[in-house]
Order: sequence, then C-alpha cells, then structure tokens
Amino acid sequence: MKTFIPHLLALAVSVSAVHAQDEVRDTGEVEFANSCATCHGMEGTGDGPLAQILTVPVPDLTTLAQANEGEFPMLDVIMFIDGRTGIRGHGYPMPVWGKRYEEEFGDDYGTMARELAVRGRILSLAYYLERIQK
Repeated sequence: MKTFIPHLLALAVSVSAVHAQDEVRDTGEVEFANSCATCHGMEGTGDGPLAQILTVPVPDLTTLAQANEGEFPMLDVIMFIDGRTGIRGHGYPMPVWGKRYEEEFGDDYGTMARELAVRGRILSLAYYLERIQK
C-alpha cells in the first residue's frame, strides 16, 4: 500500500498538468471567439456576421503564413493586436475590443501585473492564430 500512494499521487499530478495545459491552449480560442469572430468568423476565414457591412474586406486569418512565404508572422500579428501597427477599419489603434483587456484588469493588481496579463492574452490569441493556419 505504501508504494501505491506515491504512484497514485504522481498520476494525479500528471493528469492535473495535462488538464492545465488544455486550459491554456483553449485561452486563445476563447479570446478569438469573444473578440474576433464577429468579423473574421469562427474559423477565421473572414466570413463573420459583421463582415458584410464593413467598408473594408475582412482578411482570412488562416492564410497569414501562406502570404508570408510559409512562415507565420508572429511579431506582426502581436503588433496588430496590441495596437503598435494600425489596422484599417478599426476605430482605435487596437481592434475595437482591445481596450477590454486593460479595463478587465483595472488597477487592482498594479500597472506591471495588468501589463503582464494583457500581454499574456495577446500572446495566447497570437498562438491560436498560428495553430489555425492552412
């Protein structure tokens, strides 16, 4: 029985770690569904419900790597999301939902913690976009 307990504990820890990885992996997809799918569609192909009423074409986000010689342009994507590079068709430097990240965290945890949380969400979204490339 004494040898069984460590094995059971090791199994529980490994299952928890795998579950935690799944949750991290899903964060980008959740962010995409909440923040991007209205224009880009749930698959990221540019066919969201608002795409028809926008004055500029909504790009297919699943072909970013194809348009960049097969290499996903991670830094460019991050800079688009965080507002360092302007995006035509959006009223703010970041997409219209971008301020939501900063507002959600507020000042409760301080400037540095808020900045880290915002960057983490942006990175999770960028990794999700990388995963949906054709």
